[in-house]
Amino acid sequence: MEIKIQDIEHIREAAQKFINQIGDRRVFAFYGKMGAGKTTFVKAICEELGVEDVITSPTFAIINEYTQPDGEPLYHFDFYRIKKLEEVYDMGYEDYFYSGALCFIEWPELIEDVLPEDAVRVNIEEQPDGSRLVIERECRGGKSRR
Repeated sequence: MEIKIQDIEHIREAAQKFINQIGDRRVFAFYGKMGAGKTTFVKAICEELGVEDVITSPTFAIINEYTQPDGEPLYHFDFYRIKKLEEVYDMGYEDYFYSGALCFIEWPELIEDVLPEDAVRVNIEEQPDGSRLVIERECRGGKSRR
């Protein structure tokens, strides 16, 4: 699947298209360069899902938990500041990734070894015209739950 985000005014429309493709999948790994729009897109997805919490980047907290209208949690991770994989083990990543809740992960390349086998890779690429292209494909590799 490919979704083009022409500009910021069309991001919620793109987020809705993305949501329509989620299905039963729960863990989404967002790849992209700094400034590509990962956090902005995740925020738009959360808003379109009806999250009423203030949605912010979890850069310093590593994880933000939000509540969906049905009471289900939604987890937003930012692993940019992770220095060692042991930090991810210490935070109990399995409790989140295998909870059945939606998990949106930024900077997953830093934790590639612990991504679930069924995680979905989502690349966000800035185009020469300033638009963004969201390209989704299933992860290769990763680990199954131990």
